[in-house]
Amino acid sequence: MNMDFSPEELVFQQDVRQFLREKLPPDIRESTLKEIPLAKENFVRWQKILYEKGWAAVNWPVEYGGTGWTSTQKYIWANECANFGAPDVIPFGLNMVAPVIFTYGSEEQKKRFLPDILQSNVWWCQGYSEPNAGSDLASLKTTAVRDGDAYLVNGTKTWTTLAHYADWIFCLVRTGEPEVKNQAAISFLLIDMKCPGITVSPITTLGEYHEVNEVHFDNVRVPVANRIGEEGQGWTYAKVLLTHERTGIARVAIAKKRLQNLKSVAKETGDSGTNLLDNTIFAQKVAEVEIELLALEFTELRTLAAISTGNAPGAESSILKIKGTEVAQRLDELYVEIAGYYGMPFVKDQFKSDFDGEMVGPGLITSSTPRYINNRKASIYGGSNEIQKNIISKWVLGL
Repeated sequence: MNMDFSPEELVFQQDVRQFLREKLPPDIRESTLKEIPLAKENFVRWQKILYEKGWAAVNWPVEYGGTGWTSTQKYIWANECANFGAPDVIPFGLNMVAPVIFTYGSEEQKKRFLPDILQSNVWWCQGYSEPNAGSDLASLKTTAVRDGDAYLVNGTKTWTTLAHYADWIFCLVRTGEPEVKNQAAISFLLIDMKCPGITVSPITTLGEYHEVNEVHFDNVRVPVANRIGEEGQGWTYAKVLLTHERTGIARVAIAKKRLQNLKSVAKETGDSGTNLLDNTIFAQKVAEVEIELLALEFTELRTLAAISTGNAPGAESSILKIKGTEVAQRLDELYVEIAGYYGMPFVKDQFKSDFDGEMVGPGLITSSTPRYINNRKASIYGGSNEIQKNIISKWVLGL
């Protein structure tokens, strides 16, 4: 693998850096670098700036408004954004449901939904997991019964990230007869969150975040025109979405930036003001994470190269998901170790983007414990790591 950038790629890198310097709002950059969760309006504000530049849909085909970037350009973009403090785009619309729509949707659906997703006019959430269908997603129970030109949807989705902000939700629902094989009875629906019969119940996590929710459907009427593709083929479409989701969960560029920040903080932290990296045991822990991250980065690059030639990510997405979440959680543990008693100051508001008081503790590490607690879920969502190992054993090892 050639890791040297071409002259054209170096020019692109400079263009990205100039764009970020000129267009990324300072308040958004500051919150991102401090790892403080952004409010919805700040995500939307940044995504609209990207849209104006033509850089919102990195992975879309050009004909639908995508960038047409090579895998190397995408790699450069991700790394420069992480280094400069640009937030990730919210994935549910741009990176998850949109590829399903432009791949399997009708022309009418493409014209109806894609422009608003591209411009971040509409906020989407994902309706997959249920109280009794998490890793075993094919056992989901939410039903959609045909009633003329509509479906009546009943059931509950859970762990629905940012559903309290969402305008629309894409859902897997059961449209087949109970005796039909689980996967063959599932369809993919797009549902307006303003429909009568939808209730959103907040779930506050251990880290004091309101990020996830339960979404209840009580005889919600959804037009058949909002079904993607054929009835009973939703599982096929969902698998494509999940491979892209799992690839994105690796977040290698973000992990590299967090490792860089961790080293900087560690140099200023230690007993009597000493350099914590001089502690052999701690330095070994950092080195182990760095090695894992380097291996993960090369795996991501191979996957991006395969995608750029028209191939969909396969078992590689499961490998990226497992190792990416493990590296992220290991970094969280090291941040907590550095923070010590500053890891959870009793000033909860300082973890919000609009906090204007005096921070307790030295910058980055003050949010270490809430982030550590919240990110324990990373090895579960997107398909638990145990399930990913089963996928790898099947598709790579043939077991």
